[in-house]
Amino acid sequence: MSDIQDTNDAIEQLARENAKLRGQMLATGVILTQLLQANCMTQLNPRGYAVKIMKNASDAVEGFKPEDEEKLTALMKETALTTVQQYDDQIQSILPI
Repeated sequence: MSDIQDTNDAIEQLARENAKLRGQMLATGVILTQLLQANCMTQLNPRGYAVKIMKNASDAVEGFKPEDEEKLTALMKETALTTVQQYDDQIQSILPI
């Protein structure tokens, strides 16, 4: 019975850590989006500048190769590319046409 309780405690601890990390990622994403939007607005061609930033970010994600190839690397990259697209959508939504 102790093993089950230990397993349940470990799962609960991992769930709490995951929730904390997700909160940190959310805050980081909001701050980053605000900074990028403000930075883009100072440019002569805000949309072009945003496109360049996101292209560079996508290229960096595509080129990322961890030292030891993990089995979840493909999922990590896919998630990162989706996140870059989400940032792009958010940033582009406020930029003048």
